[in-house]
Amino acid sequence: MSMVEEIGSGLDGLAQLRALMGSGRKPGIMVSLDLDFIEVEAGRAVFAGVPGDHAYNPIGMVHGGYAATLLDSACGCAVHSRLQAGQGYTTLELKVAYHRAVTRDSGLLRAEGRVQTLGRRVAFAEAALTDAQGRLYATATSTLLVFEQAGGPSATSG
Repeated sequence: MSMVEEIGSGLDGLAQLRALMGSGRKPGIMVSLDLDFIEVEAGRAVFAGVPGDHAYNPIGMVHGGYAATLLDSACGCAVHSRLQAGQGYTTLELKVAYHRAVTRDSGLLRAEGRVQTLGRRVAFAEAALTDAQGRLYATATSTLLVFEQAGGPSATSG
């Protein structure tokens, strides 16, 4: 069972995410990268983190995956916030454009994701990663598959 199902089984996506935030629990990826889920509303999600030594690669820069994870999380949870009870999603494609190097001196970074369109099977979202001064570090577009989860209200057994 996923953490979201454990905390918010039977709830719609927005209620699940609010329950997760209210629980104070973090999934492993957020613990590993020291990220925080700070805002959610229908069609919008915000994650934040301060890149430190834990995010550095061998060439002395913050790994591109750090920014990509913030952006992917923001896009995914923006879509999750619009799902009905019994629906799930997964990222099919994430395209990231890096606009500026991320270092430990970048300070608090904030990834804000928004749903662009949400269909029965596919959703499209975008996100931007900025610092406290509003400087743009990276942007992303995401395509996500929306599906009925096993045991959900629309699922059938065979």
